[in-house]
Amino acid sequence: MLDVNPELLNADIQDIKRMIPHRYPFLLIDAVRDIKLNKSAIGIKNVTFNEPHFQGHFPERPVMPGVTIIESMAQTAAVLVVKTLNMIDNKMLVYFLTIDKCKFRHVVSPPDQLELHVKVLRGRGKLWKFYGEAKVAGKIVAEAEFTAMMVPPEEA
Repeated sequence: MLDVNPELLNADIQDIKRMIPHRYPFLLIDAVRDIKLNKSAIGIKNVTFNEPHFQGHFPERPVMPGVTIIESMAQTAAVLVVKTLNMIDNKMLVYFLTIDKCKFRHVVSPPDQLELHVKVLRGRGKLWKFYGEAKVAGKIVAEAEFTAMMVPPEEA
């Protein structure tokens, strides 16, 4: 169950599944913590060798694809927006519109734990812009600005 404190909230995997439509193998976050409504959140992604992309990227030296790191940020942002708009259980669809200023700084591999720090730059209604940093052990491994559109399924 979601924490009831309106200033600082957390979401476990069951809560996340109520907020965004992603499922295995593309549900890429395990938890979201420190949710500050309309401001920021921190997603958690436990990187394990059992993930399907490591079979081909790369079997001898598993490297998490950059696109999945950015997608993990976006899923964290979607949880933040759904919680901010109190749209839990509405099965919101999330569409990327832009990805800007994207940089990959370090390799992410098992058994790393990604912290996905997402901040709202602009948000209103369906359109939201974010800045995200992915960190491992406090070190920035990727960053990007991205814009997404939140759409109820009946409007998709």
